[in-house]
Amino acid sequence: MIPRSPAHEADDAPLFTPLRRREAARIGLVAVLTLLYWRGWLPFPLLVLTLATGLYPLAKAGLLELWHERKIGTELFVTVATLIAFIGGEYVAAAVLMTIILIAEYIADFNTDRARASIKALIGATPRTATVRTPDGEQTVPIDSLAAGAVVLVRAGEKIPVDGTVLAGMGAVNESSITGESLPVEKSPSTSVLAGTIVETGALDVRTEKVGADTLFARIVKLVEQAESEAAPVQKLADRVAAWLLPLVLVFLIGVFVVTRDVRKIVALLIFTSPAELGLATPMVMIAAIARAARLGILVKGGLYLEQLAKADAFVFDKTGTLTYGTPVVVEVVAHDAAFTDDQLLALAAAADQRSAHPLARAVVEAARERGLQISGAHDFRTIHGRGVIAIVDAREVMVGNDALLEEHAVKSLDIGFQYPGTSVRIAVKGQLAGSVHFADQPKVGTADALQALRQSGVKRLVMLTGDNLESARQVADSVGIEDVRARLLPEEKVGAVEDLRRQGFIVAMVGDGVNDAPALARADVGIAMGARGTQAAIEAADIALMADDLAKIATARLLARRAYRTIQENLIVGVGVVHVLGIIAALQGWIGPIQAALLHLGPDVLVFLNSVKLLRVRLEGAQ
Repeated sequence: MIPRSPAHEADDAPLFTPLRRREAARIGLVAVLTLLYWRGWLPFPLLVLTLATGLYPLAKAGLLELWHERKIGTELFVTVATLIAFIGGEYVAAAVLMTIILIAEYIADFNTDRARASIKALIGATPRTATVRTPDGEQTVPIDSLAAGAVVLVRAGEKIPVDGTVLAGMGAVNESSITGESLPVEKSPSTSVLAGTIVETGALDVRTEKVGADTLFARIVKLVEQAESEAAPVQKLADRVAAWLLPLVLVFLIGVFVVTRDVRKIVALLIFTSPAELGLATPMVMIAAIARAARLGILVKGGLYLEQLAKADAFVFDKTGTLTYGTPVVVEVVAHDAAFTDDQLLALAAAADQRSAHPLARAVVEAARERGLQISGAHDFRTIHGRGVIAIVDAREVMVGNDALLEEHAVKSLDIGFQYPGTSVRIAVKGQLAGSVHFADQPKVGTADALQALRQSGVKRLVMLTGDNLESARQVADSVGIEDVRARLLPEEKVGAVEDLRRQGFIVAMVGDGVNDAPALARADVGIAMGARGTQAAIEAADIALMADDLAKIATARLLARRAYRTIQENLIVGVGVVHVLGIIAALQGWIGPIQAALLHLGPDVLVFLNSVKLLRVRLEGAQ
């Protein structure tokens, strides 16, 4: 179980907590007493006591925010406005203004709690108990009591409470809470399972490996919670603008009072000139966007990286394991000796290679099996380091390796004409070159479509970086639609390539595996780790981690980031700017007074909230 903390307790608690109910009762009492005074049924001293009761928490919160954060918030502005109205003899306006603002603040806080509750619901939760197999039978125990090695039984419809490995049983597991993929994944003995995922069919006996805060699910929740505090540049800009506005607002209000001597107008203007709402325009969007990304299997470590992803105009990709599967496959067998067919050569090569652990040898054996070829036994097997293998197959010496192997053993070569641009091995039978096997590292399914989606979203430059040779790299790049290829790069040279793009003025997103490409990921404006499921190093190395090894999720993440950035602009321009400008004009013209201004003040909060939380549900092309 995830260790309990005040934050977690707050997440799990009902929205109407005792504290919130007491706050609602206090606001209700202030509203009733204000109404009674307005009707002439309450003496003036009790109104003063009512104002003090209502203003105390506002003034306290406003002064604490000013002292600790050097920020002037809504609470302090409302306190000043109420005091000015009271000093100016507008007693009813002061009381009504304070009451309405108290109600608005309560609704805003409640809506924020609801948004956080929605985030928690989107991410999900792990069970607090587990069914454990023991010598005495099945027992239900708290998660806290589980240790590594305990065998947990999970039936259909239940959530898996731990990270572990399947010991027995078979079933289909919904891993959408981790990877964002809606299709169930078949599980059988020796496969891994993760806490927070759901067994849809079957039943599994799981050997416990990680519990509570050590599980991948717990790390995801922690990252999402921490991400809320990582302010985006646009949010920091809003805070700075709010600080700059304060002196201008004070000068403006003093000027209006000198000209009009109208306290009611000053109070109304105080409400609409408060810069505090600027602080609401961004955080809610970031919370919603980060939570939605987590639900899609995309971990964003803060609003800063979400904004950088939205602005990125150059994407740099590692080749092996990112654009490609990272495992060679046989794409062609070419016979150079008419005495052999392609299948005969492949069968001979597989026979010689079957005891080798080299990736190319495994690819040869796998290709022979896929073609249904019979693989003979081999003896006198030898591995020549850096060259290939030699074995006796069907009473014939068979060599499978590179050109250096053949040269060292004086193999008679032929003029084979066309040179394959990628990786090849030669097959020699009884001291004579008989054929070649060509390999390729295949691009992942959907890679070309994912890159095209990035181009359509405004990305100007797509670059491939690889330590492989240029010919192999170009072959992959041409198949997925990348023109800028930089090959035979060492890790430090990949960093140099990223820095070169940044010097050219690009905002660079680097996509890699999160471990081997860590230096380049760190140097880019935003680093994205592919296929980071269960890999702590990959999650820590990048600013954004994709739980599934799916390039399409990069386009989805960028689409979400751009929607979030656009939503922030809408909040600032419409939710705050337009409403406040219209309010200031109406107050200057005398069309509205303090009470109407207080009522209208609720508008920006509601608009910002509704516009922000839509990111939790808005349809994203390509997302589940």
